[in-house]
Amino acid sequence: MYLRTIHSPVKNMLPLVEEFFSVQGEGFHTGRAAYFIRLGGCDVGCSWCDSRFSWDPEVHPMVDTDTIVEHAVNSGTDSVVVTGGEPLMWNLDDLCKGLKKNKIRTFIETSGAYPLSGKWDWICLSPKKNMPPDENIIPEADELKVIIEKKSDLKWAEKFRKVVSGECVLYLQPEWSRFEEIIPEIVRYVQKNQEWRISLQAHKYMHIP
Repeated sequence: MYLRTIHSPVKNMLPLVEEFFSVQGEGFHTGRAAYFIRLGGCDVGCSWCDSRFSWDPEVHPMVDTDTIVEHAVNSGTDSVVVTGGEPLMWNLDDLCKGLKKNKIRTFIETSGAYPLSGKWDWICLSPKKNMPPDENIIPEADELKVIIEKKSDLKWAEKFRKVVSGECVLYLQPEWSRFEEIIPEIVRYVQKNQEWRISLQAHKYMHIP
């Protein structure tokens, strides 16, 4: 478990876990080509996390933001998804400035546990019980994506449905390892509560990153 005080010790440097050009597999932008930048560091500690390898920022190289931006530009993408780990453990102002300077749209996937930095075209908020989101990020969310592991998680989802903006798109996403058990509950819930949509991890079915 890592401390909430983690921040970049060197200006314009970020702990880069991986970067790759792929297709978005979850939520509102499913099926859209995008360049993914995964940053190291997370102290939220979800038991079902499928990217635990990103949790410890000290095992990943600190890379200059300009280099990360250059790689994204060279990929030919028109949009970048910044994910983690928990990317907002780091100040992302410079990363966003560099991407926007090159006319690349900026998307972020975050638990919201840390204050918002950077300028974003799309914010996907995925709140976690271990570390609830900073209240200032909630009204900024374009997309609310709640991971459903058990039926009681639906109450957690409703808590945030009530406080996000009226324009926020609402998604319930089955936890991958519990898919067969939980998807019938989610389907029934969405039928009765039609403001919600279902998000599936399509990239796992396509066998892509």
